[in-house]
Amino acid sequence: MAASAPDRYAHPLSARYVSREMERVFAPAFRFGTWRRLWLALAEAQRDLGLDIPAEAIAQMRDRVDDIDLDAAARYERRFRHDVMAHIHLFGDAAPAARPVLHLGATSAFVGDNTDLVQHREAMTLVRDRVVATVRALARFAEEHRGLPTLAYTHFQPAQPTTVGKRATLWIQDFLIDLEEIEHRLATLKLRGVRGTTGTQASFLQLFDGDRAKVDALEQAVCRRMGFEECYPVTGQTYPRKVDQALLATLAGVAASSSKMAHDIRLLSHLRELEEPFEKDQVGSSAMPHKRNPMRSERICALARHVIALAADPAHTAATQWLERTLDDSANKRLAVPDAYMATDAVLALAANVAGGLRVNEGVVAANLDAHLPFMAMEAVMMEAAGAGGDRQEVHERIRGHALEAARRMAEGREGGLFESVAGDEKLAVSAEELEAMARPERLVGRAAEQVDRFVAEQVAPVLGRHGEGAGGGEVRV
Repeated sequence: MAASAPDRYAHPLSARYVSREMERVFAPAFRFGTWRRLWLALAEAQRDLGLDIPAEAIAQMRDRVDDIDLDAAARYERRFRHDVMAHIHLFGDAAPAARPVLHLGATSAFVGDNTDLVQHREAMTLVRDRVVATVRALARFAEEHRGLPTLAYTHFQPAQPTTVGKRATLWIQDFLIDLEEIEHRLATLKLRGVRGTTGTQASFLQLFDGDRAKVDALEQAVCRRMGFEECYPVTGQTYPRKVDQALLATLAGVAASSSKMAHDIRLLSHLRELEEPFEKDQVGSSAMPHKRNPMRSERICALARHVIALAADPAHTAATQWLERTLDDSANKRLAVPDAYMATDAVLALAANVAGGLRVNEGVVAANLDAHLPFMAMEAVMMEAAGAGGDRQEVHERIRGHALEAARRMAEGREGGLFESVAGDEKLAVSAEELEAMARPERLVGRAAEQVDRFVAEQVAPVLGRHGEGAGGGEVRV
C-alpha cells in the first residue's frame, strides 16, 4: 500500500488497486495540462483566423504548457473560489504575454468539459486495451482445454456435460460484446467544442464581427488540434450529460462480465476444479493456514459491484440537468467518473491476471463428472428410446422415477445404482453395456470442442489481430 500522511484519507483505488497508467489520466497534471492545451489551441486558431493574438503569447504558452505550480493554483483558488479562474491567472503568470488573450470568448466549460471528454477518450482506450488483454488470456485457456469434459451446471445443479474450454468461451463472448460497445463509444465520442456561455457561440460571433464561417472554422481547428474529428452538433453550456451516462453504462457492462467470470471461478474453486494464481508466499487466511481463498476473483466481484453502482450517478445527473445546465453535476462527476474508470481498470488487471494463471485440477474435474455421469446419460437413453419409436413422455416419466430414487440413495450415502435400475426396466430396453457406452464423457459433450475452435477462429482471432498486443492486463498491486 502506498505511503500517505497518517491524518489524511487515502483513496483505496489510488492506494491499492488502480494502475499508474489509468491514475495518470485523472491526475492534476493531466487535467490541468489539458486545460492549457485547450487554451493554446484556442489562441492558435484565433490567431490563424485573424484575431490580434501576439506571436510571443503563443510562444510562451507553448513553452510553459506543462509548467504548473499546483500550490500556487490552490492559493489562487482559495482567493477566487473558482478553479478555472485560478488556472487562468496561473497560466498568465507563466506566460505573461498571453494574459490579455487567455480564455478569449470562452466559458469555464470550454476547458472543463472538453477536458472531461479527452479524459473519457484516454481512459476508455486503456479500458479497451485491458479487455483485449483479458480476451487474449482467456482464448489461450479455452484452446488449451477445448476438449476437457467437465460437469456443466444450470441453477448450480448438475446438468449435461460441457468442456472446460467451452465454458471459457462464454466468458470471452461477454467481453467481446463489451469490446464492441467500447469501440462504438470511442468512435462516436465528440468534443464539446467552442460554444460560449450557453452554447450559442454569441461571444465568438462578436469576436469575428459576425463572420459565421470563421466561427465554424475556429471550432473545427480546435477540434482537430485536440485530436477529435467532430464536435457535438448542439450544446447548452455543457456537452450532453447523456455522454457520461452512456460511457459509464459501458463500464458497468465490463464490470458485469468480469464479475460473472469471477463468480464462476469462485464456485469452481469451491469444487476444487479451478485455482486462480496463488503466489509462493501468499497467505490465504490469518487463522487457517491451509486455505487458498480465491482472493483475486473475490476482489473482481467487489470492485465490479462498485462500478455497476456508479453507473447510476450519471444517469441521475443526465435526468436532472436544468435547461442549459446546472452545477449539481460537477461535484458528482468529480467522484463518479474517475472512480468508475479506476475501479474498472483494477477489475481488468485482475481479470487478465486470473485468466492468464488459471490452473485446472483435471483429476478433480474428472471425479466430479464421474459421480454424475449415470444421470448425464439419461437424456441419451431418452433420445434413443424416442428414436426407436417409444413414447417420449412415458420414457421420460420412467427414467425420472429411477433417477429420483438413485439420487435419494446417494443422499443417504449409498450407491445410486441408476444404471442397474434402468437396465432392469424391461420397458426401457437398454442394457448395462449400452448405458456405459452412452455415459462416455466424449459422447456427452456434443460439439463443445468444435465450438471452441470455431469461436476462437471466427470471433476471437480477428479481434486480437485487429488490436495487436495492446497495453496488456496491467499490474496486480495487492
